Amino acid sequence: MSLDTSYRERRLADRMQDEEFRAAYELAAKEIAQVDSVMRMIDDLRVEAGMSKAQLAREIQKNPASVRRLFTSEVNPELRTVAAMASALDAEVVIKRKRPRRRRTSSTVAA
Repeated sequence: MSLDTSYRERRLADRMQDEEFRAAYELAAKEIAQVDSVMRMIDDLRVEAGMSKAQLAREIQKNPASVRRLFTSEVNPELRTVAAMASALDAEVVIKRKRPRRRRTSSTVAA
């Protein structure tokens, strides 16, 4: 038996006609994808290290159930927790620019 999602899909299609809604939806989708990517990388590092989720939780002094939820649920982990997990896996969290930023020019000078 499959779940009928046609109403949800039609409702979303209708709402996507609104530019403001579409912009907010697309921004949220990008943010969620980035969080998911970070969590997948941490999980890959955990597996490579041969560490269970419970072991990782003990290493960062967190409840094992809460760490398991970070890997299995749609949650937004605290950056401090992400950094602690990365550190426990001998990794680091790095933010990098996707493309070079344009330099701002100070062509207008106040008199």
